[in-house]
Amino acid sequence: MSLLQIKNKHARRLWLASLGLNAAPTGRLDLLALIKQLGFVQLDAIQVVARAHHHILWSRNQNYREPMLDQLLSEDRVVFEHFTHDASVIPMDFLPYWRRQFLRKKAHLDRPGSLKRLPGQAALDAIKARIRRDGPLSTHAFDTKVVGEKKMWSRPPHKLGLDYLWYTGELATSRRVNFTKYYDLAEHVYPAALSALKLSDAAQIDWLCQAALDRMGFSLPSELQQYWDAVSPSEVKAWLARSQALVRPVSIETAGGQWLQAVAPADIEARLANMRPATQRLRILNPFDPAIRDRKRLQRLFGFEYRVEMFVPAAKRVWGYYVFPILEGEQFIGRIEVKGDRNQSILRVHNFWPEPGVAWSDGRYKKLTLELERMRQFIGVKAVEWSCNID
Repeated sequence: MSLLQIKNKHARRLWLASLGLNAAPTGRLDLLALIKQLGFVQLDAIQVVARAHHHILWSRNQNYREPMLDQLLSEDRVVFEHFTHDASVIPMDFLPYWRRQFLRKKAHLDRPGSLKRLPGQAALDAIKARIRRDGPLSTHAFDTKVVGEKKMWSRPPHKLGLDYLWYTGELATSRRVNFTKYYDLAEHVYPAALSALKLSDAAQIDWLCQAALDRMGFSLPSELQQYWDAVSPSEVKAWLARSQALVRPVSIETAGGQWLQAVAPADIEARLANMRPATQRLRILNPFDPAIRDRKRLQRLFGFEYRVEMFVPAAKRVWGYYVFPILEGEQFIGRIEVKGDRNQSILRVHNFWPEPGVAWSDGRYKKLTLELERMRQFIGVKAVEWSCNID
């Protein structure tokens, strides 16, 4: 079989379709199906406009509102929280394939020095006993203090203990109130039938690799490993070696015209044949959106260089503290710095940068204005104000 070559425009289209960004963000919303399509949704506490997880979901269907995710987590129990590359919301159906991640996190955290001053087993047991007695608790229910020098990322013993038990799967997120996490015993959160389903480690690896490839459409081995961050590079390599009937070698054209060797699902030709051009709807994407998260993949496919500069000193920032990429169709056409001022009930536009080489017509500016108006409605403020010049 000859090596299938996928041109850059088709690779972009396939990737955006995999991410739910090819169709207009309208119509009936099946929130759980959307999260399953993405595989996970990254959580983040920073609320510049809306918190990342809410913005990511809204970008795909603008009928989404924030309480909907809370209901799936705390009432319907059809999603759970754990760690992929970062804290994320994951479909509950995936729990049987996530057991190895609990074990991997435990093995990592049990290494000397991984979590400094980790409470002993007696303290961990005491945390679980208190939650069993009192019900779900947040970190605010405990009063231990940081021991020794207090540094930026220092955490008190109870927080270290709660985190350890959460990472290792003994505790689970019961609910969130204003983003504050409430911890409960895992058996109170995870459905008994899913908890009882025990799969071999090999079966979990097979599913994680196949599910990642299905959601990406095509992948380098390194991207496959990084998708869930629940398998190692050597495990991905071994899976590819034993799964040749499930994958197809392909060559992907980059935005710069180079060709890279990759793999795709066995049905890649059917996927390509059924693709349609992406909507020309303009979207303001979150910096933690799945389309943005892998900066190398983003640059390879779209020629769009982007970095998150929240932790970069202000004097060294190229763009700004929290800058949103602008996607139109299958092209990133600019970036914008916008912030929700809830006290004044204003969505403020602080900076705007057209992408070099992209002409901004009156029509594009109108589409940006409309998207800002939809964003204003999403966060519930009264007006959009520009504090920069767009000429």
